[in-house]
Amino acid sequence: MQKRIVVLTGAGMSADSGIKTFRDAGGLWEGHDVMEVASPYGFARNPSLVLDFYNQRRKQLLEVAPNPGHKMLVELEQHFKVTIITQNIDDLHERAGSSHVLHLHGELLKVRSTGDERLILDWKKDLKLGETCSKGFQLRPHIVWFGEEVPLLPEAAQITSTADILIIIGTSMQVYPAAGLLNYARPEIPIYFIDPKPSINTSDFENLTIINSTAAKGVPILVTDLVRKEL
Repeated sequence: MQKRIVVLTGAGMSADSGIKTFRDAGGLWEGHDVMEVASPYGFARNPSLVLDFYNQRRKQLLEVAPNPGHKMLVELEQHFKVTIITQNIDDLHERAGSSHVLHLHGELLKVRSTGDERLILDWKKDLKLGETCSKGFQLRPHIVWFGEEVPLLPEAAQITSTADILIIIGTSMQVYPAAGLLNYARPEIPIYFIDPKPSINTSDFENLTIINSTAAKGVPILVTDLVRKEL
């Protein structure tokens, strides 16, 4: 049977594609306090600002492309059973060709009803105030904002518990609840951590290997090594 690999990805995964990261922006997203543009409070206070903020991010996403890190995770599927759990709201994993991607924090190219969260639509254009769902409720970005529950967290925890190998790419794994996924991994499995500024040490976990590199450079190195060991 193929080994199961679970990959946890964060902002650093997409940084090499040119997508700005919150972590590297001094706590601001394009000049905005995070609570202004990524919270239910901010949306209630100034919905036009929030919609415009995500419209700009959506435009940027449509201008960038998957990087070598994204593409090499697709190569990994030729040899292992791979599931990607991402904190990113972009679709770069899917565009690269990955088959199984779980978006913990939502998806930028989708919107949903403010009155019925089950009403979710694909969306690539600007979203404006006054655009509503079939039930007449304003549409909002399909994003998990600060202060909201992460509905896919139980599924992500279950997937993590099945891993034979765990790979963490471009995330500090210090922001909860996503960071708590590490607790669901079986203690004996190998863990690989790829980040140019590692926030954890080899002494923090058993069988931990740190690759001090960006996703675009580090993922190809790791995938090549894992495939070689499996052959």
